[in-house]
Amino acid sequence: MIKNQSFRHRLLRLFSWIPDRVMLSLQYYLILHRWPNMKQAKRFTEKIQCYKAFYRNPKMLNCVDKYKVRKYVEEKLGTTKYLNTLYQVCDRADDIDFDSLPNQFVIKTTDGGNGDNVLICRNKFTLDIASTIQKINSWRNKKYYSVSREWAYVGAKQSKVIIEKYLESPENADDSIDDYKFLCYNGKFRFLWVDKNRYSNHCRGFWNENLCFLENVKSDHPTFKKAPDLPGNIREMIDVAERLSEDFPFARVDMYNIQGQILFGEITFYPWSGYVQYYPDSFDYELGKYFTLY
Repeated sequence: MIKNQSFRHRLLRLFSWIPDRVMLSLQYYLILHRWPNMKQAKRFTEKIQCYKAFYRNPKMLNCVDKYKVRKYVEEKLGTTKYLNTLYQVCDRADDIDFDSLPNQFVIKTTDGGNGDNVLICRNKFTLDIASTIQKINSWRNKKYYSVSREWAYVGAKQSKVIIEKYLESPENADDSIDDYKFLCYNGKFRFLWVDKNRYSNHCRGFWNENLCFLENVKSDHPTFKKAPDLPGNIREMIDVAERLSEDFPFARVDMYNIQGQILFGEITFYPWSGYVQYYPDSFDYELGKYFTLY
């Protein structure tokens, strides 16, 4: 209803005293125009609201932190080969050593969500360093939980700044990277969604656990007219996703696959915060039937 994100977040913080269950139900209604069933949830979008309101697992806290999750991945997989190259980690943007960085890199704050708080530098020599430092510092410690009611972010007491390798795919003309998102329930892969051409003609498609393309399913972006080929090592990606998600009733594990190299992206527990309309509507129930909170 309120398009300006900054104003919307300030307004939501004013209502931080309202109990999670009440506030989540109200937001769900305002966005999707129906009340969620919080007692006998069946839809995936309803169960995400319950996940936020009631489920508490301390392991989540490190998984949503973009720096701490690296240790979680290493411990679960017994290797660092799936992790992107980390150049620096700093308490503040003022501490970034820009001179030692390559020409291209990505800066993130560790507590950002929904793709926010990410700066992509494709040419360091045209970067306004002073304004970049100011912008990144403004992202820090925004208390995302008070806005989203996504409990896993309650652990973001003090955000850090990380600088990673800039990833690019030579197959994509728009500088985007194909994004593979594995929806897993108690460590079992059930659905895959793939984002392609994020910066031009963005398409999103869904596959089931048998890797059959669901041509009639879509969310908020057009689906593919023809199913694109999945990577040859997709089974290895599934294995990685299942191992990283085994501690949780639900987790979405995001990865990239650049010319056969698998790289971990992030672990997400609340996709779109549960506020999305699937088409057909029955797919919301299909996603929800595997989601057992307790």
